[in-house]
Amino acid sequence: MLTAHLAAAAQGNGPGFLSPTGVEIAFVLVGLATLGAALVTVTTRQLVHAALWLVVALGGIAVEYLLLTAEFIAWVQVLIYLGSVVVLLLFGLMLTKAPIGRSPDADSGNRLIALGVAGIAAVALVWVVVDAFRTTWIDLDGPVQGSTKVSGEILFQHWVLPFEALSVLLLAALIGAIVLSRKSDPNDPAEGAKKGQR
Repeated sequence: MLTAHLAAAAQGNGPGFLSPTGVEIAFVLVGLATLGAALVTVTTRQLVHAALWLVVALGGIAVEYLLLTAEFIAWVQVLIYLGSVVVLLLFGLMLTKAPIGRSPDADSGNRLIALGVAGIAAVALVWVVVDAFRTTWIDLDGPVQGSTKVSGEILFQHWVLPFEALSVLLLAALIGAIVLSRKSDPNDPAEGAKKGQR
C-alpha cells in the first residue's frame, strides 16, 4: 500500500502519503492537542480542572469527527458528552462537596501500574479495530458515511439497547450524587442543632 501511495505521488495523480493535505495536517494537530488534554485530565490533582480539561479533550474529538466529514457524529459528541456527561460530572462534584483546590487523595500512587494498564488497553483496542476493519471497504457511491441517515440506521438497528442503558446509567449517577449530597455530616454544627431540636 505504501508503494502505491508513493507511485501515485510520483505520477502526480493527487496527494500521496508524503504530501498530506491541509485537512490531514489539521487532523494530526487536533489529535495531538486532544491527547495532551486527555493526559492533563488524568494527571492533574484538581478535580475541577480535570473536568474542564475533559471538556477540551471531548471537544477535540468532536473536531476530529468534523474533519472526517461526520457532522452528525460530531454534534452528537457535543450534545451528549459535552452537554450531558461533563455537566453531570460538574454537578456531581458540586453536590458531593468535592474540594475545589488541590486534592492529595486524587493521586493513589499507582501511576506505573495505571500506565501499564493504559498501554495494554490501547494496544488491544488498536488491534481489535484494525482486525475488525481490515477487509472493510467504504462504498463511495453510497450514502456518506457518518451522515444522519447512515448513523441513524446503525444506531436504531444495532445499538438501541446500549444507548438506552447509557441513559439509565447517567440517571443513576445523578440520583447517587443527590443522595450522597443529602447525607448528614456529624461534624456540621447545623446538623447537630437539627438533631437537638428533634
